[in-house]
Amino acid sequence: MTATKNLLKDRYGYDFPITEGINQTINTILSHGTCRKYTNQSISDDLLNLLLACAQSAPSKSNLQQYSVLVVRNLEIRRKLAALVPTMNWVFSAPILLVFLGDVRRIRQLAKKRGYKYQNNNADTFMNASIDAALAMQSLITGAESLGLGVCPISYLRNHIGRLSTLLSLPDGVFPICGLTLGYKAEPGYISMRLPQDIVVHYDFYNDDDLDKKIKEFDDRNHERSPISPIKQRHVDKYGVLERCTWSENVCRQLSLPEREKFADYLNSKGIKLT
Repeated sequence: MTATKNLLKDRYGYDFPITEGINQTINTILSHGTCRKYTNQSISDDLLNLLLACAQSAPSKSNLQQYSVLVVRNLEIRRKLAALVPTMNWVFSAPILLVFLGDVRRIRQLAKKRGYKYQNNNADTFMNASIDAALAMQSLITGAESLGLGVCPISYLRNHIGRLSTLLSLPDGVFPICGLTLGYKAEPGYISMRLPQDIVVHYDFYNDDDLDKKIKEFDDRNHERSPISPIKQRHVDKYGVLERCTWSENVCRQLSLPEREKFADYLNSKGIKLT
């Protein structure tokens, strides 16, 4: 009970009442933290295959299984991928690099072979494939962390989605969702504070009354524990460096400029429609 309460306090920044439902699986999930430094200990093929089985045990929309997982073993490819994100050296140094892919190609190929006309090249299918891949990644993360391994999802790879796809030889109908580094921890993972449930969770209808007040309280807790350093403040060339940069300030700065604005064009070039 004490361990769980401590994990919840790390996650929210305040004492969280809990009286039941505690087991090791709950604690594993609550203790998730991003790990960016790994030991040199290798991960056996048997263990990797087991974790991939965890990934494939995730829910899948209508059992369509519209995702793939690419294990990047080739060191030259790893170096080139790491060069796309030079500030993230763990892309190369981690024992394992996985790339989770949305994959609508597989069923298109099957439909063609069986003489069916595929008629679901649309935004809903794109979303289903993306969610399938994300759920698979989360299942692998939970399995890995239950064994003491560390992980770091890397969406930043999509900033260079065209070059990434070329490096990985992705055919039409296959698109990257997220990278994931995996290995034994060289140091504990960092636990990010999350918004309180009275902001994120709604009952019966959506209600964001008192949002400003609740966000300020969260910003204060988060800043007290983990001040955002100048190097992590977003777009300082445009907005300058703040002595006190809060979570809400930083995310608003980040999304005040377009991110991956050519993503839809990329998808279209890969034969994926968002209509």
